[in-house]
Amino acid sequence: MPLRDHFRPPVSSRHSWDELHGMWPAVVVQHLFGLLPEGYTAAPKVHLGKAFEIDVSAYERDEAPGAGGTATWTAPAPTLTLETEMAEQDEYEVRIYDAEHGRRLVAAIEIVSPANKDRPEHRRAFAVKTTALLQQGVAVSIVDLVTVRQFNLYADVLDLQGHAAPSLGAAPPYLYVATMRVRTPVGGRAKLDTWFTPLEIGRPLPVLPLWLAEDAVVKLDLEPTYEDACRVLHIA
Repeated sequence: MPLRDHFRPPVSSRHSWDELHGMWPAVVVQHLFGLLPEGYTAAPKVHLGKAFEIDVSAYERDEAPGAGGTATWTAPAPTLTLETEMAEQDEYEVRIYDAEHGRRLVAAIEIVSPANKDRPEHRRAFAVKTTALLQQGVAVSIVDLVTVRQFNLYADVLDLQGHAAPSLGAAPPYLYVATMRVRTPVGGRAKLDTWFTPLEIGRPLPVLPLWLAEDAVVKLDLEPTYEDACRVLHIA
């Protein structure tokens, strides 16, 4: 079945794009359980910007003053105060872990949301996050179906590292999939390998390599997982 435009009618008139984005990671995880070698596991992750609280919090205890504890300290006035809005990223992703080595993250599949592309600071935040994962040895696959924001985050990741892909041209396609991984040859400098495929509405989704290690890879077939997610949600 072909790729739909989930951000415009007729699909968007009956189904919100985030229904697919929320369901698809779980379907991908189900698919991967039949492919991952022993010792690897996968899990979905969804984080919707400011809809979730920070994991670490400080609480005020209900104790009378002078009841002991650390003495209070009055901080000096700040040297600068600015009005700002901290960019929080939407995250629709699948994470793959090496469970036999301390549940080490080895790969991530990032499904791009409109919020990842709507502002320069959001696009940079996505590129910085992806670069940080690559620097940690995590292979990253990017799946971008967002038709209402005509930017290419894969190109932004390359640009952040001082590189460009000549094949993208002056106006990179804004619907695409890509896999990126860093490998270090023996006695050589680190190499960034990428696999990039543009997408088209009305055509099937491609297959991507999902790298678990420098010499371990499984086939990430996006089309059947996409169709399964659409079927469960009754997206025609």
